[in-house]
Amino acid sequence: MKKEDLRVIKTKQAIFRAFVDLTLEKDLATITVQDIAQRALINRSTFYSHFKDKQDVLDQVFAFALQPLLGSIEDNIVEAGNVIREQRLEQVVTKLFLQIQQEKKFYLIAFKGRNNLILMSTFKQFMAERFADIFSRLQVKDGTQLIPNDFIISYLVTTFISTVYWWLENDCPLPAEQMARIMIKLISSAGLAVYQFKISRD
Repeated sequence: MKKEDLRVIKTKQAIFRAFVDLTLEKDLATITVQDIAQRALINRSTFYSHFKDKQDVLDQVFAFALQPLLGSIEDNIVEAGNVIREQRLEQVVTKLFLQIQQEKKFYLIAFKGRNNLILMSTFKQFMAERFADIFSRLQVKDGTQLIPNDFIISYLVTTFISTVYWWLENDCPLPAEQMARIMIKLISSAGLAVYQFKISRD
């Protein structure tokens, strides 16, 4: 696949950044293409050379907002025998909490607003694509019954988003590192652990 020109990437980033900032100030319904272009310091024709309309930006903005998170998730975190090292997992999840905290207002709007389903769908799709190989190798089971990967992914994403929402809504009362440990313990004790999924504390 041909890579986008650096100037195109920077222009799109400016548009996304402008849109995110505007969602913190105005209702989505009142944000116009002119508002976005003006905030991004571009003209309307430049905007339309990259996006069809405001909805097109909205459809893609969550991928932009999630990009720092996605970039911090490491590959090959699962070892032989369905084992994930707890310390390594904590480091990855802590990064996610810290990067979400940097865009706290945006994520609160995303989680509470009418666009929360878009965020959930985008994140689930990423998880399914990014971790398809990992979950296929895990072959998570309940006894002899293989648990569908999409169910496991849905469980993990829902748990993560609910935890993050509580954390942000309550003004981040616990450090990101502690939140990561708590979430991992909850998942390992109440969820995947009973399905032969092991988080090693060694």
